[in-house]
Amino acid sequence: MKTFKVPGIEKFLFRSLDPNQKWSLLGVFEEDATAISNYMNQLYQAMRRIYDAQNELSAATHLTSKLLKEYEKQRFPLGGDDEVMSSTLQQFSKVIDELSSCHAVLSTQLADAMMFPITQFKERDLKEILTLKEVFQIASNDHDAAINRYSRLSKKRENDKVKYEVTEDVYTSRKKQHQTMMHYFCALNTLQYKKKIALLEPLLGYMQAQISFFKMGSENLNEQLEEFLTNIGTSVQNVRREMDSDVETMQQTIEDLEVASDPLYVPDPDPTKFPVNRNLTRKAGYLNARNKTGLVSSTWDRQFYFTQGGNLMSQARGDVAGGLAMDIDNCSVMAVDCEDRRYCFQITSFDGKKLWICTINNISKQIYLSENPEEIAARVNQSALEAVTPSPSFQQRHESLRPAAQSRPPTARTSSSGSLGSESTNLAALSLDSLVAPDTPIQFDIISPVCEDQPGQAKAFGQGGRRTNPFGESGGGTKSETEDSILHQLFIVRFLGSMEVKSDDSPDVVYETMRQILAARAIHNIFRMTESHLLVTCDCLKLIDPQTQVTRLTFPLPCVVLYATHQENKRLFGFVLRTSGGRSESNLSSVCYIFESNNEGEKICDSVGLAKQIALHAELDRRASEKQKEMERVKEKQQKELSKQKQIEKDLEEQSRLIAASSRPNQASSEGQFVVLSSSQSEESDLGEEGKKRESEA
Repeated sequence: MKTFKVPGIEKFLFRSLDPNQKWSLLGVFEEDATAISNYMNQLYQAMRRIYDAQNELSAATHLTSKLLKEYEKQRFPLGGDDEVMSSTLQQFSKVIDELSSCHAVLSTQLADAMMFPITQFKERDLKEILTLKEVFQIASNDHDAAINRYSRLSKKRENDKVKYEVTEDVYTSRKKQHQTMMHYFCALNTLQYKKKIALLEPLLGYMQAQISFFKMGSENLNEQLEEFLTNIGTSVQNVRREMDSDVETMQQTIEDLEVASDPLYVPDPDPTKFPVNRNLTRKAGYLNARNKTGLVSSTWDRQFYFTQGGNLMSQARGDVAGGLAMDIDNCSVMAVDCEDRRYCFQITSFDGKKLWICTINNISKQIYLSENPEEIAARVNQSALEAVTPSPSFQQRHESLRPAAQSRPPTARTSSSGSLGSESTNLAALSLDSLVAPDTPIQFDIISPVCEDQPGQAKAFGQGGRRTNPFGESGGGTKSETEDSILHQLFIVRFLGSMEVKSDDSPDVVYETMRQILAARAIHNIFRMTESHLLVTCDCLKLIDPQTQVTRLTFPLPCVVLYATHQENKRLFGFVLRTSGGRSESNLSSVCYIFESNNEGEKICDSVGLAKQIALHAELDRRASEKQKEMERVKEKQQKELSKQKQIEKDLEEQSRLIAASSRPNQASSEGQFVVLSSSQSEESDLGEEGKKRESEA
């Protein structure tokens, strides 16, 4: 083995040089020290990057091993229980963990053998040269100043004391400069050796650390690990070939579907090529749902809808499963015209085509519960199409039902109505007779709640065709009825029907009316409903046309004596209105109105209850205010009476004083003279007597 020999070192000689050569050589050594400092700083930064990178590699390797160990704890939605993959990753985790330990050992060796020597040279040796240079410069400056003072001493006027002090100063400064110079020159000579050591020792430590790391790696990478890696490589190649095969198959399937689905891309397919299937009981597709954001404004939200049994389900983009949009058992569906959409139909408000209408009609008739739903749907398809026709007016319905109601016995109607519920015939007849007036026609259209032969009562209900602002603001100069009301709540409702009832003291009246109206609608295929805005205030309930803002009906709040929501279907609610006149012979009659809302039945009833409470408190406050005013008037009247009484007493005292004054001269006259009272005095005397009489009476 060859031995590495360090070449000769340039040294700074102390004695053999004259002063000029000494200072010139000192400049060369200082320039060399500066170059060494700059170069070593750059080398230190490079080695620091190696050390930091090794630490980062060790930490990243350890984190990778940790994540591979936690793979079996992960729950991937499509992963399943892949035990082979878990065991393979566990084996990789062990190997990488061992490599992480090797990297940690390498990081420690680099810190001790590479970073420590170069850091010592940078922080200790180079800083020592800089410190000695500064001290030597200060000593040289002090020596030059002392020599300058000594050279200015005068020989003609010598002062022993001054000369001694200057001489002592020169001695001290020269000694200090010489000692500092020797240490400084020695450090410069030593720096040449330390430079070589600082360059070679870190590199030696780096190479030894790497050799040790490779030896540890070769010990870990045995034949068993090589066999494991070979098997994993083969498995990866098999998975890649399988993926390429599946991709090729999927590409071919996509091309076939694109060719077959090309006619379906047209929004309105040709019915001759693609006939409409009206016998469906299940349907799925994208629909645009209209959501109202104001009185007349609305937005359309596109979602995926599908039928599931008797429910209409919706599924937003990104959701794993769908949610219930609405219950379409016994629902009403009809085709509607919209200005901003085509193929619209209305359940609540949805957009679709004829397939949706037919499918939901079939589901609403509960055909999906039968054994052969498509065959039954084909037989009742004509009835499903007629379900979207408009309902007859109340006058026609009233005239058509009146003879039938008079001709048939009451028990017939009771049994037909009771067959729709779950109660027995006797209980249904008892409920009908006690709650609903016999032979009562059902009103399906919104008209005035009073009879046409009673025009005077229409004014009491405010049945004019007046345009109403639902927010309580009046556009004209006159003040609205509800402008002073502190409660204004607006709801979207659909009128189902109304009928006269016999009782208004139990919520069962509303439940029974709901049952009969829904049964009548189902029997007569009446599915069209009039949508209105219900405005609840502290004075009244108003039905307002959504388009024209004209008030259709006004129900005074004091006349609303009962209100309730359906026990199961919270969209249905109703209230009983007590009015004057009616079909009964008494002066008062009760009419029950039934509505359907957008899941706001309880809110509407709570709002009506709140309005009645506010109206009650307002009435109590008004009565208390009137009572207070009456007490103030009585008190004021009593004050006036008391003032009047005091005035009378004052007048009586004045009259008594005048009478006493007039009687004294008559008694003193000896010649029979008398005093004549004037007419005013006599009147005052009469008033005084009357006052005395009143006082005596009091």
